[in-house]
Amino acid sequence: MVGHMPFDRSTGTTITLSNLFHGWPKDRLAQVYTASTEPSTEVCEKLLHFPPREHYLPPQYYALRMLGWNGSTPLQGIPAIAAVREAADRRRAVAAVYAHLVALADLSPLHVPPRVVRWLRDYQPDVVYSMLGSVRLTRLAFRAAEVCGVPLVPHFTDDWPATLYPHGELGGIAERALRSAVRKLIRLAPAGMAISEPMAEEYQRRYGIPFEIFANSVDADFFATPQPQPVGRDRPVTNLVYVGALHLDRWRSLLNIAASAEAISAAANPVRLTMHCPAEDVERYRRAFAGHPQVHFGRSLASHEVSDALAAADILVHVESFAEDTRRYTRYSVSTKIPQYLAAGRPIFGHGPAELASMAYIRSARAGVVVGVQDPDLVTEQLWKLCLDTSSWHEFGRNGRTHAERHHRRERVAARFADVLRKAAEQGERRQVGAGGWS
Repeated sequence: MVGHMPFDRSTGTTITLSNLFHGWPKDRLAQVYTASTEPSTEVCEKLLHFPPREHYLPPQYYALRMLGWNGSTPLQGIPAIAAVREAADRRRAVAAVYAHLVALADLSPLHVPPRVVRWLRDYQPDVVYSMLGSVRLTRLAFRAAEVCGVPLVPHFTDDWPATLYPHGELGGIAERALRSAVRKLIRLAPAGMAISEPMAEEYQRRYGIPFEIFANSVDADFFATPQPQPVGRDRPVTNLVYVGALHLDRWRSLLNIAASAEAISAAANPVRLTMHCPAEDVERYRRAFAGHPQVHFGRSLASHEVSDALAAADILVHVESFAEDTRRYTRYSVSTKIPQYLAAGRPIFGHGPAELASMAYIRSARAGVVVGVQDPDLVTEQLWKLCLDTSSWHEFGRNGRTHAERHHRRERVAARFADVLRKAAEQGERRQVGAGGWS
């Protein structure tokens, strides 16, 4: 497995990875990762940290150190780049400068030292798997498969190949390099993985190989939550709960829901929106919600605490951004938390562009209500209706849980995931035999 983050349960991506590889024999799994993060050995014990100081060439590495980089933390943390990033939120011209800086680091030549090559070959993998996410990681995954002479299975969870460099960064060089890296990688892939059915269909058309669908899966803890109790004399407040990050402009859609909660509370029964977000997001966006007394920032949650937070909800909230760039990036994505929401047996209130796969998924599971347009009055109307119609909570919750049982049970998903990788490895073996070696 090749990736930026090691196996742990600190982000949506690493939670999904840990669940997909659940039950995998530890002696049959190894990972190369680039982030300076302490790994978990819950899933994988054979780990190789490949830090930036090794995969950047010396001139690049020391140039970055001169900018204030410590050689281990993400490049975005360099004071000079961080300052540009903060300003980019406010000024379009500065955002363009930041995009060029990111592209320059991403496209810099990748150096794979002999010790990494030896480690890869000594392990003798049957297949390489990666969620990719950048030109640099795409090149690293390709290099790992190439030096080991094995097939590669890419797993796409967002449409980053079509949206990472949309504004001609580095004079268009960044987009061309990205397309070239992905096309080159696809040549080693007998099959790919996508996070949703729309993505699988689009990527099969785009890249000409079959794609299997794998989103996050959930364990038994999420299915054990009790049924919600109707709001009444003992529980006068309808509790909306959002669990997740605020980046990708999701905070703006949450502001719409916060305003609706305030309007409903003023006219009828009180509604409270509790948001459990990463600590850095709370610090960055708290001020935007200061004028909304119905909003409560709950504490940031560890992965094992999420099921209890969902059980405390009457209605679960999922949002996506209406910003054009972001909706292109997330159009085929299904958030890590949606399978968790479905398994929790709570109604879901979704607010984001109707064409996004995540919103379509809530509708297809018949697990809640989706407002797919940016219309504050409609958001208030539909949220109010859902808050009042407590009889629908059980129906939506039952539908969601049934869907999660069928499609997101961790043991079933992990077994199917292992089978797809096994078949990819077998196809690679046949290709090697037929070609007299990997081409």
